[in-house]
Amino acid sequence: MSKRVSPRHSRVSQLRMRAAVLAAGLGASVALGAGVAAADTTLNVAASSTTASAVQNQAAAQAKAAADTAAKTKKAAETAKQAAAKKAAAKKAAAKKVTSWVDPVKKYKLSASFNQAGGMWSHKHSGQDYAVPQGTEVVAAHGGTVVKTGGNGAGDGPAYGNAVVIKHGNGTYSQYAHLSRVDVRVGQVVSTGQHIALSGNTGNSSGPHLHFEIRTTANYGTAIDPVSFLRAQGVTV
Repeated sequence: MSKRVSPRHSRVSQLRMRAAVLAAGLGASVALGAGVAAADTTLNVAASSTTASAVQNQAAAQAKAAADTAAKTKKAAETAKQAAAKKAAAKKAAAKKVTSWVDPVKKYKLSASFNQAGGMWSHKHSGQDYAVPQGTEVVAAHGGTVVKTGGNGAGDGPAYGNAVVIKHGNGTYSQYAHLSRVDVRVGQVVSTGQHIALSGNTGNSSGPHLHFEIRTTANYGTAIDPVSFLRAQGVTV
């Protein structure tokens, strides 16, 4: 004989089942919401990290670009400075070449001096002698124009042997005598330090040397002390 289930008991069971289902559904919803919230948090953190990294990369790129620009600007300034210095040096050298005076020979020994008396001259010595070997290069002591060349002292007398006279822009003249060879011609423009002749022993000479004069005209009889003159121009004699 089977048991009968009362209607009241059946309704209680149904209510309990519905409550359990509702609770389970609510729990699932809560769990799902928590999962979505956690996923959103993870995405936000990742997005923030990506943004921060992009900002850092951009800042680094901008800093590098600024450093490169500064380096290029500095290099350009240094290059311009060097170019200006080189130009100024070239200009100074050119000006010095035009205005400076030099010794007419190198590696010499001074021998007979200006205004020195002696049996070699009918009057006192009119210039400065530079004792140098035969064939030593003779250069223009200053830039100018050749006005006299040749034997017989270029017209000043046989005592000078082969000679050259150069007219300078400052109203002075230089003379080079006893030459073994003359390598310039009348009318030729020469620059300071330019080769003009070779030293020798021609004319009234007791040995190879260069006779050098500074004159106020192109002709004999107007000489001044050449050593004092050159020293006044800054030349070490």
